Amino acid sequence: MAGEITLRGRVLPIGGVKEKVLGAHRAGITNIILPKDNEADMEDIPEDVRSQLSFHCVATLDEVFEIALLPVPTAPGPSSKTMMEEAEEEAAAVR
Repeated sequence: MAGEITLRGRVLPIGGVKEKVLGAHRAGITNIILPKDNEADMEDIPEDVRSQLSFHCVATLDEVFEIALLPVPTAPGPSSKTMMEEAEEEAAAVR
């Protein structure tokens, strides 16, 4: 994975998507996580390569964690808020 995130967990767009995806394909990587803002750049990737890969377009770091990391066992009970939701609530409370 290449790219940047904001302090609030937003995934920022990257450059050179075609080159990075082709390099990952050559290395045998089949799951590609891309920033949602780079979704249109997938058109530049040859169809034969695109058909062999699984693309995940994400907007937040929480989405990246769900795809890239193993799931964390959770205890039954009320659902917890994501890091992004907590940060947004804290920011709203400060205003």
